[in-house]
Amino acid sequence: MVAKDQIMENHYEYSKDFRTALPQLLAVSVKNLLLLGYGMTLGFPTILIPAVQNPVEGEVLRLHSSEVSWISSINLIVVPLGCALSGVVTAPLGRRRAMQMVNVPFFIAWLTFYFSKNTSHLYMALVLTGLAGGLLEAPVLTYVAEITQPHLRGALTATSSMCIIIGVFTQFLFGLFLYWRHVALLNIIFTVLAVIALCFVPESPHWLVSRERYNDARKSLQWLRGWTTPHRVDAELRDIEALYNKKQEAEGKVETVYERLSHYTERSFLIPFFLVSYAFFVGHFSGMTTLQTYAVSIFQMLEAPIDKYYATLILGVLQIVGSGGCVLMVHYTGKRPLTIFSTAGASVCCLLVAGYDGYIQNNILPSAVNSTLGTVVTMNNPNSWIPTTLLMLLALITHTGIRLLPWILIGEVFSAQTRSGGAGLASAVGYIFGFLTNKLYIGMVDSLSIWGTYGLYGIISLTGCFVFYFILPETEGKKLNDIEKHFAGVKRLTNTVYRSLKRNDISKLQDLKGATNPSFEADTTYI
Repeated sequence: MVAKDQIMENHYEYSKDFRTALPQLLAVSVKNLLLLGYGMTLGFPTILIPAVQNPVEGEVLRLHSSEVSWISSINLIVVPLGCALSGVVTAPLGRRRAMQMVNVPFFIAWLTFYFSKNTSHLYMALVLTGLAGGLLEAPVLTYVAEITQPHLRGALTATSSMCIIIGVFTQFLFGLFLYWRHVALLNIIFTVLAVIALCFVPESPHWLVSRERYNDARKSLQWLRGWTTPHRVDAELRDIEALYNKKQEAEGKVETVYERLSHYTERSFLIPFFLVSYAFFVGHFSGMTTLQTYAVSIFQMLEAPIDKYYATLILGVLQIVGSGGCVLMVHYTGKRPLTIFSTAGASVCCLLVAGYDGYIQNNILPSAVNSTLGTVVTMNNPNSWIPTTLLMLLALITHTGIRLLPWILIGEVFSAQTRSGGAGLASAVGYIFGFLTNKLYIGMVDSLSIWGTYGLYGIISLTGCFVFYFILPETEGKKLNDIEKHFAGVKRLTNTVYRSLKRNDISKLQDLKGATNPSFEADTTYI
């Protein structure tokens, strides 16, 4: 039985067909070109570091170990600064224009890499990539949340993280065939393509409404909902206007700086901010972040049954597979089941790794422990496939849920007034947790040993599983204003995933409206 208020509040006159979904898919794909380029900046240091440590004949750059350590981290330090500024930049420029402008520092950075003659040139390029990576957070996350229908939003948002992972993976592949300077030059092509492609997609209707450009917002919605007619988008346009006019008259008034800041002290911002920040914390301290960073060393010291570089490559493939699985499943399962499954699975994997390493360390090879990397040297150990398999499973399971969850939530849980700023601030918190995870890893291993470290990761993941069960609402398929009302304490979301209405439900809807609307199609969708 379909509830009356559920039908009336979540239904617009859109057909759930390929024509309606296609423009949203195109717009998100164009946005994903930018994220693909950002992933390339994260993967580029992997091929740069060995090249400048042991340069080929004729290479002018040769870096020492202390200098190399900055190459692997300097961009991560700068990213939170860009995230904090991201919302400030996005609000006046608009989502699309901000995404175009952020390609400028990427373009300069790749040229700087190619022409670099000394260490300072590399550092400057890395700072630019980190700053640009932070600046893109708010526009890309809010854009996909504001242009997509709820039944598509989760899957299309999840493609963001998947494209970053693919971007990292491309650098591994390019590095096998090209010299690192040539890779930097090749990467410029993707930056230019992103700028050009963004010219052919519309601005976010939410941003246009916030600037009282209602005709442009209607045209944007017409394009995004399958190049449809104006009257088909009127209901959704009115809902978007309600998001920005609920506390003021239809014409609106210019808010003061104090009034804008006051939105960030309200329940509708604080609770979502805590939820997203906690999701970032669990995602990074589930063991996957450090595994990704120290993968080659970990597989080498565990004497994985396959070559350590092939093992790392397989790890990257499993991350992509897990992310793809999340994209395909989130619309059908919702975010809650995927999150609970991935945190529980990560906990099992980490605790089993901890148990295995603890058993080896205390019973089989108590003297064969590397205190720096915290891994057990399992010389000729026939059971070394066990931790290798568990770590592979960890990469797959975490990317089906918890690793992507905060990036999906970040674009839809904040109120209309705090969406850009909240996305930037929450992203900054996420990168800080990522930096802390890698920075604290060696110290944790020195004091807790490897089995103690992974045991702690397992406990954090298990705790996250229970916490998310009680605090994470199901936002899949829900309207943005309903999500905002939930966190404001006005209306509680159900854990039901809203999907398409069936034919008999449409008849009920028509009866409730009191008349048959000939514009209804046989299969319509919630929004």
